[in-house]
Amino acid sequence: MASAFVDLTYSGGRLFWPGGATPAACGCSGVRADKREGDGASPAGTFPLWCCYYRPDRLAAPRTGLSLIPLRPNDGWCDDSADLQYNRLVSLPYPASHEDMWHDDELYDLVVPTGYNMESPVPGRGSAIFLHVATADFQPTAGCIAIARDALLALLPRLGPGSTLTIRS
Repeated sequence: MASAFVDLTYSGGRLFWPGGATPAACGCSGVRADKREGDGASPAGTFPLWCCYYRPDRLAAPRTGLSLIPLRPNDGWCDDSADLQYNRLVSLPYPASHEDMWHDDELYDLVVPTGYNMESPVPGRGSAIFLHVATADFQPTAGCIAIARDALLALLPRLGPGSTLTIRS
């Protein structure tokens, strides 16, 4: 039996999948093939979707075929390209530069890491490229792809092993 899981494509301010689409935000510097740490760009390419983190204090575990991991208040994501944990989830406090995953806003209530620069991270190529909840007015991100919370909740059951996110201009 063929997998029911879908592949996603971001292009021109929208996220597409077979039979659907929704408004989406990308990095404030647009989409770039030569993504670098801190440039504000979303990386061009196709990346696997590996898991979903969620805020258990704000929502019930969502249905999805992805591995589901509850976030904790001491979770961070290392963005220091000189650190051995570069582009990895870390426990806080952490000595190297990192992003807090436990936000006061709802942007990281649902976070799906992409496989961008994760298998064998190349220092300086960029980190923390996620599919996550957008701001109400779809402000550009620091490099992630962001969609409305309800849209992400509706999309998660369609994602699972082998699903990908393609990012293009």
